[in-house]
Amino acid sequence: MQRALPGARQHLGAILASASVVVKALCVAVLFLYLLSFAVDTDCLAVTPGYLFPPNFWIWTLATHGLMEQHVWDVAISLATVVVAGRLLEPLWGALELLIFFSVVNVCVGLLGAFAYLLTYMASFNLDYLFTIRIHGALGFLGGVLVALKQTMGDCVVLRVPQVRVSVVPMLLLGLLLLLRLAMLLQSPALASYGFGLLSSWVYLRFYQRHSRGRGDMADHFAFATFFPEILQPLVGLLANLVHSLLVKVKICHKTVKRYDVGAPSSITISLPGTDPQDAERRRQLALKALNERLKRVEDQFVWPSMDDDEEEAGAKVDSPLPSDKAPTLPGKGAAPESSLITFEAAPPKL
Repeated sequence: MQRALPGARQHLGAILASASVVVKALCVAVLFLYLLSFAVDTDCLAVTPGYLFPPNFWIWTLATHGLMEQHVWDVAISLATVVVAGRLLEPLWGALELLIFFSVVNVCVGLLGAFAYLLTYMASFNLDYLFTIRIHGALGFLGGVLVALKQTMGDCVVLRVPQVRVSVVPMLLLGLLLLLRLAMLLQSPALASYGFGLLSSWVYLRFYQRHSRGRGDMADHFAFATFFPEILQPLVGLLANLVHSLLVKVKICHKTVKRYDVGAPSSITISLPGTDPQDAERRRQLALKALNERLKRVEDQFVWPSMDDDEEEAGAKVDSPLPSDKAPTLPGKGAAPESSLITFEAAPPKL
């Protein structure tokens, strides 16, 4: 262990040295608030449902709850989540978009979590749901990062035995947290934070994220039903389409239209509005490779003659003389070549 610690510190230092200002600032904020918790009570930085809504309006907690941790292992998870987002997502989005994504996910987690506990209080009249619950930590942002990784690199394999891809990790972790909650080994705010992080990040990436192709990502592999097992996907897809149609009618979401681009110089490409350029380029290259291989097989079956071959063949026909028994002759002359356009006959005798 003592030999491994210097190497881990050196590796972590190299990662932080190459990280952007956004990643460094988030890591410093997490460490600062954790150290501050030893000196003062930091519960005022967590989202408390009874204090977030009127008449208290602790609005600042929507910005601070995602950075507040109370245990050292929670700090490690939070730092690892920020570093992974900086290494894998920031090169695709940029530092500013990563900060916007972090802010949107954490604000939505705070609002949705507080509203859910408010509804729970209205059903049970238990004041603990309003003034005892504390929503804080990086589990909400962790769920958002996993959803973003499913969008950008969902085909990558995380475990080989058994084979686990990135696309199924968000729901696997949700199932694990649910089992821990049923076993009373996890508090409900942690499960709520992760669940609302999944939902809010998917909605943002699916419909609202701005990039070079417009807004959102309407690719089929990023549909809401793909988060669930295949046996449940038809039912979930039907319910999701009904909800989306309702949101389109009330003008919260926009109706998506597929756009076909046939003006590409190399071959036909089909693009969807709202797809990420890097992810779309990866899928387009795979499609072009398959199409080129198919066209090559077709060309090998039908070999068309070239124009050079036709000219050489025609020249050979003109230059080659006809047999002597078929070629017409002029008086006093030798054999003359035959042409399909010009023919020669004997001249009539002079009178």
